[in-house]
Amino acid sequence: MEVKSSIGALQRKSFLGTGSIGGIHLPDFNDKYFFSKKKSGISDGEYKRQIREQAYKDFAKGQFQNKSEGFNRLMKSYTSEVSPDRKGIITSGLNAVLWNRKKVQKPIDLFATLLEGKVKYQKLPSGNSEYMEFFDKNGEIVASYSNNGWTMYTTNAEAARQTEMCRIYNAAWGNAKRGIPLESEEAAGMECPQNSFEARA
Repeated sequence: MEVKSSIGALQRKSFLGTGSIGGIHLPDFNDKYFFSKKKSGISDGEYKRQIREQAYKDFAKGQFQNKSEGFNRLMKSYTSEVSPDRKGIITSGLNAVLWNRKKVQKPIDLFATLLEGKVKYQKLPSGNSEYMEFFDKNGEIVASYSNNGWTMYTTNAEAARQTEMCRIYNAAWGNAKRGIPLESEEAAGMECPQNSFEARA
């Protein structure tokens, strides 16, 4: 996984066996790096406690950030709290393109407005290649499709949330490394000013 400030690619891959709309395979909505709007009901305070606990567990196992399945699950849940409805945007966007294909039997260039955002579709002149971009209601690109592959993009809100989680996690992991007990770390709210996060899948 790679997180960048505004339009960082989260994943770029082809998917088989994930279902399709109009002959286009859907991305794997269950992938650990696929974030889509989901409210858990967990408070930010409880998330911070869970993040610190995960850091201490990971340190004990000799793991760090995305090398830990627990970290990845927590990152998905924590980020999805502020994610756009990426799954809904993609499926409704593909349905809009499919409907337009049936209506107009020629290469098209369209910008269709959806409930949660927009989709920009272009059928390229060579062969059957297509290019699509999917935008949320704020106008931020959230996904693109080309050459039978999907690329997911981090929104500004998601990037800020991921950076915050990693700052809390890195501080707790560092305190675990220094031998500070978890209880002391949480009580003091010790967090070191590490603001960078980069993890690659």
